[in-house]
Amino acid sequence: MKIFLDTANIEEIKHASRLGLIQGVTTNPSLAAKEGIADLEDYRTCVKQVTDMVDGPVSVEVVSDDPAEMIKQGREFATWAKNVVVKLPSTPSGFEAMAAMSRDGIAVNQTLCFSANQALLGAQAGAYFVSPFVGRLDDEGQDGMDLVKLIADIFKKHNIQTSVLAASIRHPLHCVMAAQAGANIATIPYKVLMQMMNHSLTDSGMERFTKDWMQASL
Repeated sequence: MKIFLDTANIEEIKHASRLGLIQGVTTNPSLAAKEGIADLEDYRTCVKQVTDMVDGPVSVEVVSDDPAEMIKQGREFATWAKNVVVKLPSTPSGFEAMAAMSRDGIAVNQTLCFSANQALLGAQAGAYFVSPFVGRLDDEGQDGMDLVKLIADIFKKHNIQTSVLAASIRHPLHCVMAAQAGANIATIPYKVLMQMMNHSLTDSGMERFTKDWMQASL
């Protein structure tokens, strides 16, 4: 399973890239706004910085519910870099835009997916990625990881090439569960990526090795 970073923070992306731990990035309007990005030009500048650092897919989300405007924005985003993927919502307008952009050869990430039906429709419309939102389903008293597994099983059974991208990951265990469920990718916050590296036994082991080495050198 590949790991993408879910952020629009340039410093977080720089650090994760330097560590060699990510193979792509996902952004959305909320993450962009959190970084003070207020207009399309600022967004383009941010995305260009990201695509210069990351060779893998970089998802950029449209901000509209009108299919014509979605298509217009998506086509514009696709000119920013060769590895830009356009994020479109699991709505009637979104599916229409997915089909149009897929015909244009533009890679699409189907976002805000909360059911297997939506995932099947996105694959039919030509989505390159489908992103079930795990944490948000958990918030509603459902098991978001069950949806990831269901979609992965259906796609495997019918040889559907659309990749399952587990999104709305809240903690390190979610990442392990996504891998077990058959997700092709998990996109995770920077905080979760940092947490995944930590283990008390690793820390105590490093401390012991260092102490033993220092004593042997006396």
